[in-house]
Amino acid sequence: MRLAFLTSLIPVARPDTGFEIANAAILSALRAAGHEVTAIGFLRPGEVPAEPEQAVVVAEADIENAAVPTAQKLRWLTAAVRLGLPVACAKLRLAGEGRLVETVRAHGPFDALILNSVMLPGAFPELLRLAPCILVEHNVEHVSAGQNADHAESLLLRRLYRREARLLERLERRLWDEARFIWTLAEEDRQALGPTYREKSCALPLVSSHGPAAAAPGDLGEAPAFDVGLIGTWTWGSNLIGLEWFLQEVCPLLPDDIRIAVAGRVPPELRTPLNVTLVGRVPSAEHFLRSCRLIALSSRAGTGVQLKTIEAMQFGLPAVATALSCRGFTTLPANFTSADTAADFARAVTERVAAIRAGDRQRIDGAAFMEGQRLALADGLARGLAVAVA
Repeated sequence: MRLAFLTSLIPVARPDTGFEIANAAILSALRAAGHEVTAIGFLRPGEVPAEPEQAVVVAEADIENAAVPTAQKLRWLTAAVRLGLPVACAKLRLAGEGRLVETVRAHGPFDALILNSVMLPGAFPELLRLAPCILVEHNVEHVSAGQNADHAESLLLRRLYRREARLLERLERRLWDEARFIWTLAEEDRQALGPTYREKSCALPLVSSHGPAAAAPGDLGEAPAFDVGLIGTWTWGSNLIGLEWFLQEVCPLLPDDIRIAVAGRVPPELRTPLNVTLVGRVPSAEHFLRSCRLIALSSRAGTGVQLKTIEAMQFGLPAVATALSCRGFTTLPANFTSADTAADFARAVTERVAAIRAGDRQRIDGAAFMEGQRLALADGLARGLAVAVA
């Protein structure tokens, strides 16, 4: 088939967020199945598409809150109020107004459009009239916005998130009706759609990479750089809730000699305990994860599936994880411990780190997991396409 993958962020060679890693996995699987797929959307300034010959950049734009000044955020909010849109949609409307829909038409016709999240069709509802559409629900967006409202520290932020949740729920429910098929990234999210959409939806298992597992410190007998590692885009509200819980409630219960590293972008105002090192954006997520004795998966909010959890399973790394971090999985590897209270989480981290220091590395082969994910991903993609173009 000839497909258009419409996305707010076109995949780049070095994906930085779970959203981007998921995009790359879906695109790669579609192309491996023999489909001609053109990615159409936006790009951060200065970046280059991973597959330039298969991508069409509508505009270069910073559309992430953490990357722009307050004045830009106020322009987005003003536009959102004027247009009656969620802020997440209004920023895309401003970035692509007068170009995105015309670009899709110019590069068509397509057998189907893959709408990568509700934000683009929310900003450009005309897209649904161009070809049969499949919606990718990375998260149930209105639920995530509601969770952010519940955890917001100021009255203003709570009101803004409540507005986002209300408008996003209306938008999502309309798109669930209008799309030919819906892909979610977790079975829990698919169930949240309700029985009406059961026959036109499925969950897509994901993998975080397609290359062979690379050796790293700790795998070659070298001393690991850290005892515990956390990685993520911590400027995103749902992720930050989990990180702050770990830093403020779990860390004080850990032994002082446990060395902890946090990789990824963090808000500048984040405060950390003395035994926590912020290493920033790392060149290789896999290398960072393998350089830690144990992975901490501390999600306390959000929907969708956690790519960092998939990475830990895929690389066979030991982890302590909250139940929310493991949504989308019915069974856990033997080297995972599930813990949802700060005391249980700290106890599990302490026990696993002690065992690993004593010589029990607790690393397993993740190849079978990876292969199972790939096969199930290919099957889910094929099912959705078959329904969409029937």
